[in-house]
Amino acid sequence: MTAQPGTVHLVGAGPGDPGLITVRGQRILESADVVVYDRLVAPELLESAKPGAKRLSAGKAPGGRGPSQAQINAQIIEHARAGRSVCRLKGGDPFVFGRGAEEIAAVQAAGVPWDVVPGVTSAVAAPAAARIPLTHRDWASTATLVTGHEGEAKDGAPVDWAAVAGAGGTIVILMGIATLPTTCERLIAAGRPSSEPVAVIERATWPDERITMGTLADIADTAERVGARNPAVVVVGPVVRALRGDAA
Repeated sequence: MTAQPGTVHLVGAGPGDPGLITVRGQRILESADVVVYDRLVAPELLESAKPGAKRLSAGKAPGGRGPSQAQINAQIIEHARAGRSVCRLKGGDPFVFGRGAEEIAAVQAAGVPWDVVPGVTSAVAAPAAARIPLTHRDWASTATLVTGHEGEAKDGAPVDWAAVAGAGGTIVILMGIATLPTTCERLIAAGRPSSEPVAVIERATWPDERITMGTLADIADTAERVGARNPAVVVVGPVVRALRGDAA
């Protein structure tokens, strides 16, 4: 007799600190037969898996080393079709630059049951952990979320930085260290003041979190000097200095 397919649970693990996974996400992690996890998931979370559960790394190292997306999809589907419940554990929120939609599309096409457990995205958690409000009644009524990887833009088209700059408010850039010099140049060229405050938040909510402050004019040089690396969130706008003790 063929086993009934198990459910694939796409679970957001949160920004890093294992205490920031949701209660429902934790429960699914503790009960799953298989846990397929990304590189940035806290090791402490994996210890919550039930005894005997398979733990499978799907993490991609810098430079793209690791299983392809097609291989990850196939692995998830294989275990679910064997009747196992699968916790697909992804950093942050799986639908915020996490390729979660691609994985669910493959699972859905395979006729496997699925659901999604939202996670705390680093786009919100990193500024909060750094004491930076994304919105403020005096300085920002909007926040724009952007990928720092030009290649991840829809249809391969580059991010419209002029539109991003013109939207006003706060700009939040995920995984944007490598492109930071170009990004700052484009935002200034599009009308954002070169003196606008910028914060680079590395490994937000982890014990080794680091925050580097600057402006659009100098943050790229400062980030290079201190050796800033991804995972990082870049926050641009007056809110950067709203609540921090080093506010100017």
